[in-house]
Amino acid sequence: MKRIVIFASGSGTNAENIIKHFQKQQTAEVTHVFSNNQRAKVLRRAHDLDVKALHFDRDSFYASNEVLNILVDAQPDIIVLAGFLWIFPKKIIDAFPDKVINIHPALLPKYGGKGMYGHHVHEAVVRNKEKESGITIHYVNEHYDEGAIIFQAKTKVNTEDTANDVAQAIHQLEYKHFPIVIEKVLGLRDEI
Repeated sequence: MKRIVIFASGSGTNAENIIKHFQKQQTAEVTHVFSNNQRAKVLRRAHDLDVKALHFDRDSFYASNEVLNILVDAQPDIIVLAGFLWIFPKKIIDAFPDKVINIHPALLPKYGGKGMYGHHVHEAVVRNKEKESGITIHYVNEHYDEGAIIFQAKTKVNTEDTANDVAQAIHQLEYKHFPIVIEKVLGLRDEI
């Protein structure tokens, strides 16, 4: 059974979707959910689905090896960032080479980088009158949204769409594709 660890900072709808997907598949399991936000709904979602939910602070993530040591003990086959807002430390990326992936709610390289997350991305897409948006799933390196792209999916953006309309379309792409791409990266599936 492959082991998945998820990092998230907010509500955790993607994390919940991934946990439920693999509970049905029984080819992998989400063993831990980590959050840098002690009030994040993702911690409650994980707890409700019988997944270990852990909160950590900046010091235990960056200055000490506390989070790294927990991850080493957990032995994940993949670390999934699902709405995680802090830059990932190089020491963790180096300890898990090609095992840390992220989902971004835009078609990178457009609308990536520090501060470009969630509604900020969708508002920029609408403001710039983009004809399409989408999701990018990519490997994580020490820079925001710059790792090698694994997968992208697109959705049309109509001139009358609001940022909320775009967000809804993006969420649907995330829920549909993210678990499948995780399966592919884990070697559980040949095609996406």
